[in-house]
Amino acid sequence: MARRKEPAIPDAILDQLLAGADAKTAFDPNGLLDQLKKALTERALKAELDHHLAGDESGNRRNGYGRKTVLTEGGSMDLSIPRDRTGTFDPTLIAKYQRRFPGFDEKIISMYARGMSTREITGHLRELYGIEVSADLISTVTDAVIEEVTTWQNRPLEAIYPLVFLDTIRVKIRDEGLVRNKAIHVAIGVRADGVKEVLGLWIEQNEGAKFWLRVLNELRNRGLEDILLAVVDGLRGFPEAIAAVYPETIVQTCIVHLLRHSMGFASWKDRKAIAAALRTVYDAVDDKAAEAALTAFEDGPWGEKYAAIGKAWRRAWQEVIPFFAFPREVRRILYTTNAIEALNSKLHRAVRARGHFANDEAALKLLFLVLNRAEKDWKMPPREWTAAKAQMAVIFGERFAKAMNA
Repeated sequence: MARRKEPAIPDAILDQLLAGADAKTAFDPNGLLDQLKKALTERALKAELDHHLAGDESGNRRNGYGRKTVLTEGGSMDLSIPRDRTGTFDPTLIAKYQRRFPGFDEKIISMYARGMSTREITGHLRELYGIEVSADLISTVTDAVIEEVTTWQNRPLEAIYPLVFLDTIRVKIRDEGLVRNKAIHVAIGVRADGVKEVLGLWIEQNEGAKFWLRVLNELRNRGLEDILLAVVDGLRGFPEAIAAVYPETIVQTCIVHLLRHSMGFASWKDRKAIAAALRTVYDAVDDKAAEAALTAFEDGPWGEKYAAIGKAWRRAWQEVIPFFAFPREVRRILYTTNAIEALNSKLHRAVRARGHFANDEAALKLLFLVLNRAEKDWKMPPREWTAAKAQMAVIFGERFAKAMNA
């Protein structure tokens, strides 16, 4: 029989703490847990002062206590802060001018990253913990993320990404007194081991070849030497720009986005039937069979009723064709991945909750936090990646081998 693991805190101490008390009240506000947290904090502060005085040979000594109220994730806490005669003691746990307990800022940032507005966070803290927190405090805490965004946006990248997905989110941002629609572009790279990574965020009101040339040169300057496949949503000017920076990259239109664009022309009751009809196009054996299926769709009842759908596929056809050169294992990866779809859903939900943003920085701050939170869940490659990897090794040869050895 396995031996019982010794508890981190001996039972005798726990029994002593609970003696004469109702165990159910331990979790109440100002209950045993809050009292224990306060006592441990004050004991740690005393220990810090002891260490400070031990290294001071000037005769400095204790000088009573000061009072400070700090905000914690469980409510406010009144602390007795030990002082020294010379006033040189600055605690590490709760610094001189610090009014929030370690971990409190992370709670606010976590709520903000979940899409909660400043007003919602204020109400949440008031209702759950009885804490009054101003909107200015929340803005101050979340604004500290901007420096982190800059560092993240300039970090070095892998030398090769077999796949890069480029997606666009439309957001409303106040600019020069007017609320304008702006595009925020998100680049997601897939490494040779199948693990995804967000490469960056870029805001642009009017995209074009010059904008994409700047973005791609930025990626190259950060160490990205080669992209095997770029999956994009019909980005204007992108094919020309990537040909200048990464001439060997294959540009593939995102089939999911093309399907969604197609559904925008159809009435709700017809969409299921149209989706089934279009499946014969992107599920074809090769590009010739796909074009024949597209022609059949255009000549059929749905193509005649919704002529704009066929025209949309024709306009994107040169970037659709590469899809059919790949085996089905690779096509599944190009078609869609659950992680990217889930990420899109989180980003759109966070944007909808805001309505519009005060400036570009506010939009970048929120989307960075959402992306950062989502990235932590990307621990495993898609289940199709093993089969796709074997196919890509054959298709791209030495370029893919270089990515594997990086």
